[in-house]
Amino acid sequence: MTYPIRRVGLDSKGLEYLGSSIPSLNHPAMISPASAATSSNSPPQDTLPHSGDIDEPALPEAPLPQPPRLWHRALFLGLAALMLLPAVPPTVALGAGAVLGLTIGGPYVRQTALTASWLLKACVVGLGFGMSLPAVVAVGRDGVGVTAMGIIFALAVGLVLGRLLHVERVTSTLITGGTAICGGSAIAALGPAIGAGAEALGVSLATVFILNGVALYLFPIVGHALHMSQHQFALWAAIAIHDTSSVVGAASVYGREALEQATVLKLTRALWIVPLALGAAWWHRRSAASTDSAVRVKMPWFIGLFVLASAARAIWPVGEPIYSLLATLARQGLVLTLFLIGAGLSRATLRMVGVRPLVQGVALWIAVATASLGAIMTWAV
Repeated sequence: MTYPIRRVGLDSKGLEYLGSSIPSLNHPAMISPASAATSSNSPPQDTLPHSGDIDEPALPEAPLPQPPRLWHRALFLGLAALMLLPAVPPTVALGAGAVLGLTIGGPYVRQTALTASWLLKACVVGLGFGMSLPAVVAVGRDGVGVTAMGIIFALAVGLVLGRLLHVERVTSTLITGGTAICGGSAIAALGPAIGAGAEALGVSLATVFILNGVALYLFPIVGHALHMSQHQFALWAAIAIHDTSSVVGAASVYGREALEQATVLKLTRALWIVPLALGAAWWHRRSAASTDSAVRVKMPWFIGLFVLASAARAIWPVGEPIYSLLATLARQGLVLTLFLIGAGLSRATLRMVGVRPLVQGVALWIAVATASLGAIMTWAV
């Protein structure tokens, strides 16, 4: 018996991470050039192209996805508005967003991710108005050596763990780079540099996302239990928590001084994205004998704006009331950002993470957190 053949497109929900949208794994932007070439040159009847199309017997047409219902949109927007109330802490915001994402999902998937990405950057710049430039320089100068040692330790341990656990090389590199520097931002920069495919990007981003959420709740509890000072906690959060959003979220729960110092230290750590991505691209071309052109690394431009905001406060102190207002709005905006990031979590994200990559991510994170905690409690005041 024969069946008429039709083309069926596989669709999957987009993944949102740290304010940056990861399109459907079948989206053209997530397919490497080599995979695309292979897909275009292979007969569709004999292979499974990377675009996600498959051949199967004709079935009744599935109904098209329905737009979000009015109550769904109203619930999402209502919760988002509540996040602007000063009484809502960052932990509640992330938890509310995660519950929404894991149960009924967010009604505005891509719009939420884009908004969270830009809102996070704007809030980081706004926090700069709350710190004078001399304080930023002092904290950044003192934290350069600490962050450098933390990055080297994380890279070395992460790559060793990847080999021991037999995690796929590209996925292991992405998880290691994300843990060492800046979570999702580092993964997004490293991915094109080492030719990462959609699956490796999705698995590594999902792994880091889960650990970010845990850190936001766990770190303040441990800090209070150990009676860490504001400076000690700021150092620990900036070194051991992956993404900027969770760093500032955990630090804001711990205290105002911890928030200011952790923000500067985290941005200092994030600057290492550029040399890491360039070095990874060079090594990838060398090991693979690739003739690809030079990789373009996206610069974290908002860090420069953060410094300019701090400079404005130091140069024009007459604007103190405005600067204080902007810094306050930025801190509250971060609460909304965490809600939007939490709403990007989905059951598809959790299913994507395999056992071995998750074990590598958790083990590396524990190693970095415990080693940095021990060093800070011993030498930092």
